[in-house]
Amino acid sequence: MACYIIVQENLHGDQAPFEEYRKQVIATFTPYGGKFLARGGKVSVLEGEWPYDRSVILEFPSREQAEAWYHSPEYQKILPLRMKCMSSNFVILDGV
Repeated sequence: MACYIIVQENLHGDQAPFEEYRKQVIATFTPYGGKFLARGGKVSVLEGEWPYDRSVILEFPSREQAEAWYHSPEYQKILPLRMKCMSSNFVILDGV
């Protein structure tokens, strides 16, 4: 069953770490079958509030692969780059 990672991000401070993270992140999730479904882009709020600068949706073939990617040494190595310049919500959601 497909599984999705949804990330809501607010950028702050020096953006150089985020640019470095962006250069490296794709290579960390593609070996786990991950792919971008949405990344940044225009958001239209139809109900409620959306106080985030950026949103990302990743799809993985399974929850096991999504979790394996997140906890992988390759991703954990670059994760501090993202944490230096943003606050975020980062969740895994099972597909149907």
